[in-house]
Amino acid sequence: MIEIERKFLVNSDAFKDQAYRKTRISQGFLNTHKERTVRVRLRDEKGFITVKGLSTNNGLSRFEWEKEITKQEAESLLKLCEPTIIDKIRYDIKAGNHIFEVDEFFGDNKGLVVAEVELKSENETFEKPNWLGEDVTGQIKYYNSQLSKKPYNSWE
Repeated sequence: MIEIERKFLVNSDAFKDQAYRKTRISQGFLNTHKERTVRVRLRDEKGFITVKGLSTNNGLSRFEWEKEITKQEAESLLKLCEPTIIDKIRYDIKAGNHIFEVDEFFGDNKGLVVAEVELKSENETFEKPNWLGEDVTGQIKYYNSQLSKKPYNSWE
C-alpha cells in the first residue's frame, strides 16, 4: 500500500496521440491535512474513496489506500468535499514497461498538464517520452489536494 511515483510537467500535446484510454475525472477532498488526505473520485461511472498519507522527504513515496464505491456514493460524498472540485481528463499512455497517467486540467486549473508514473522502487529507471517536461516530484503545489485549495490559475 505504498505508492511510489514521479510527477512531471508535460511540454506538448503529443501524448494525446499515444493514449490508449481517456477518462473524465471529478474529484474532491473530504480532508486535506498535510499528514493525510481523503479523496473522493468519480471516474466515468465508477466511484472511489482514497486515503493518502504523508509523503517522504523526497516526495517519491507515501501510503495509499483506495476502495471502489458506487457512483451514487461518490456523487453524494463530492457534495461534502472542501472547495474546489478538480475536473480533468486522464490519458493513459504506455511507454516501455510503464504506464504514464497524464492529467489535463480544466476549470480553475485549466492550462496545467501533469504526468505521473508509478514505480516499483524509488530507484527504478523508466523510459521518458519526448513530451515529458520538468520533474516536479515532491513539489506540493502540484498535488491535486493543493490544486483544489490554490488552483493553478491563481499562481503568480
